[in-house]
Amino acid sequence: MNLGLGIDTGGTYTDAVIYDFDSKKVLAKVKTPTTREDLTTCIGAALDKLPQEFLKKLKLVSLSTTLATNACIEDKGCRAKLILMGSTKAVMKWIEADKYYGLRDEDVLCVDTHGSFDGKVIDEPNWDELLELEGQWLSDADALSVVESNAIRNGAVCEKNAKEILGEKYDVPIVLASDLTSGLNVMERGATALLNARLLPVAEEFMDAVGKALKKRGMDLPKMIVRSDGGLMNEHLSRSHPVETILSGPAASVFGGKWLTERDNCLIVDMGGTTTDISVVRNGMPETSGTILIGNWHTQVKGVFIDTFGLGGDSEITAKDGELVLNARRVMPLCAAAKRWPSITGELWRLKEQKRGSAQPLHEFLYLVKEPQGRNYTDAEWELMELLRAGPVMIGGGKLDPYKLGSERLEAEGIVMRCGFTPTDAMHIKGDFSNFDKQASIMGARYFIDCCSLKRDNEENVEKFADEVYELVAKKLYQNLARVLLTNRYPFLRKSGLGDQLTKLIEENWNNRNIQKADPIFDLVFRSGASLVGIGAPTHLFLPEAAKALGMECVIPENAEVANAIGAVIADISAKVTVEIAPNRTTAGVASYTVHTPKGNTTHGKLEDAIAAAKKAAEKLAVEEARKRGCVGELKVTVESSTGTAFAKSGTEIDLGSLVTAVASGGVEA
Repeated sequence: MNLGLGIDTGGTYTDAVIYDFDSKKVLAKVKTPTTREDLTTCIGAALDKLPQEFLKKLKLVSLSTTLATNACIEDKGCRAKLILMGSTKAVMKWIEADKYYGLRDEDVLCVDTHGSFDGKVIDEPNWDELLELEGQWLSDADALSVVESNAIRNGAVCEKNAKEILGEKYDVPIVLASDLTSGLNVMERGATALLNARLLPVAEEFMDAVGKALKKRGMDLPKMIVRSDGGLMNEHLSRSHPVETILSGPAASVFGGKWLTERDNCLIVDMGGTTTDISVVRNGMPETSGTILIGNWHTQVKGVFIDTFGLGGDSEITAKDGELVLNARRVMPLCAAAKRWPSITGELWRLKEQKRGSAQPLHEFLYLVKEPQGRNYTDAEWELMELLRAGPVMIGGGKLDPYKLGSERLEAEGIVMRCGFTPTDAMHIKGDFSNFDKQASIMGARYFIDCCSLKRDNEENVEKFADEVYELVAKKLYQNLARVLLTNRYPFLRKSGLGDQLTKLIEENWNNRNIQKADPIFDLVFRSGASLVGIGAPTHLFLPEAAKALGMECVIPENAEVANAIGAVIADISAKVTVEIAPNRTTAGVASYTVHTPKGNTTHGKLEDAIAAAKKAAEKLAVEEARKRGCVGELKVTVESSTGTAFAKSGTEIDLGSLVTAVASGGVEA
């Protein structure tokens, strides 16, 4: 037997499968709740539930996780700063870098540096002056990142010097954009570097937890992790390049879902505790994305096309203006919280009896997830953490001011978390899920019905309330499926947005889903001939209604609940490298061509010579990267080139430059 272990750790559950590479069969599978405060516990629990005779025969461990995905969606991570060389705050404001790239003004320091178009450095920053003026701003960070506008053409000279100089003074990780990406857009490169810095502790915590759980059980195995493009990389790279795993779990779900179903044209829908991911398989192949946009972060990470949005079993339910609201924020379900802290049910009952309606979520609790590792917290933040050390505190219980919680930063850093009403609570009320304390879910529903001035009969029972929550989830799922279908068919909508008219039509299609013919004269409906493949534990409860509204076949395959873990263990390694060829123009035309690589530039008189050199360089770099990621044995290498052209008003053809792309792929040792 040639066995591998696949582990997927999500925000809510950790799944594990044992896979036989010879028979291509899943031999065992388990699901266990993710213990976010100590990941070693849930990973160890999953290992202990698997057949021990199989564990002794394992050759490798392959991992996927949504922890980085969730951190991006929820805007969590350590306090990181970005030094941006070669641009200004005025440019950032003009292009709305906070909105389109995730680069907030307070996290970015713009520094002057001057260079020529070919990338040569003319003036470096005055580092002594910079450190003197910005020392405090830099020292407030738990990690630093650096990007320079011309780094891809000058060998990242300024970035490397910055790392050396900053490293002498600040004992924090320093991330260089040039170590992660070679794209042209400096804002995307900066966002990639900053996000990587923010995610370093997330990756560290996860890999440490896996290592500890394995070591405790006497297993010393090579560990691989799924990247955003569905390929694998080794443990060392995963610790230093966590940004490459921002869609690790979702990418694993695509390949796991594809492995589980025989549909060539389908949308794979993976619903977890925090997020829902939608991917498109066309003619048997997952569609890819040039760069990944997740939350407000626009990165240069390459990956499988996955549309990720905040919707899951642990999504927060609140009330506003007499209506229930489904929020993207993940909270611990009241039922799960009450199982851990039984006093919560009684506190919910007392709150309901007080009939304290409020615009604030008085029924929610704050609790301490972990001790802070950073510094520079305010007195109020320290006081809140001290209060929570004794256990969860209800927002409406009298110990906290609902209007002055002061928990925003602590929640963003994952130190403090909320407990609240969620779809998981609705599942407990309806009997579709029963792992936790149903009574707490009922009390939470009663609070909403009695105290939140909802636009309904106050005598409505809790099961009807749960039905309304189900409706909210299914509707949001449908709306995002419709959006993905439309933007996939009409890509320009990804930038322009759907607009009010299309949004209204999507809404109308949902409202008319049970009407055979809405209008005798004209009926507009959204329909797709593709299948909807549901994976993830709660998907089967909500996907059929969304599929009905879109006229799609709904498929929930066997082992759907552990598809991510399956996708992790069946993945292999691939590395893609792109090399740019830039024409050097004179008044007489193109004089030469420069091949830009991370290891230096070469200039050639003829385009064919430049392409040949670029192909050789790209192939070498791709092979090196594949080996660095952990690939063993024989590699498959493909190299392609493309040249961009345009025509001037005179009719003259203009060479816009060429790109050479090499892909090296192979397996891992198993």
